[in-house]
Amino acid sequence: MPAPAQVTLPSDREVRVTRQFNAPRQFVYDAHTKPELVHKWQGYEGWDMPVRDMDVRVGGTYKWQWKNREDGKTFGFFGTFTEVNAPSRIAHEQYYDPGDMDYAMPTGDPCIVSLDLSEQNGVTTLVCTMKFASKEDRDGAISTGMTDGMEFSYTRLDGMFKAQAA
Repeated sequence: MPAPAQVTLPSDREVRVTRQFNAPRQFVYDAHTKPELVHKWQGYEGWDMPVRDMDVRVGGTYKWQWKNREDGKTFGFFGTFTEVNAPSRIAHEQYYDPGDMDYAMPTGDPCIVSLDLSEQNGVTTLVCTMKFASKEDRDGAISTGMTDGMEFSYTRLDGMFKAQAA
């Protein structure tokens, strides 16, 4: 299994997550852009992803929503794709939809999320940069355990790639 995600703060408004996968870049790209794959790995223990609408093109929109299996509470994200360059880069505006949750995630201005993928010798490096509207928004998002949730999902994605290779 690859090493856990490395999280850095390149500026007072940014979070950068770098992670490697033992899979071709196209597989990692597809896992991020095909709704039938996204719901299999994105998320948290005890949550399902019933809403995963994605129109992956510049100007296309997306909406993701998770639902807790125990209490039925929901939350999600939505936005518009601003850059699509398969299979190396995707960028989108991301708005938080608190649903029934009371997390301190920012809900006003969007977070700008870019995903860059590069491959060397069958290992894909993912660099996800999230640029928030303010330092307070960034710190609020980090305080939710967001990057722990990302690593949980990436570990599930590792499992998908391992099963695909078998």
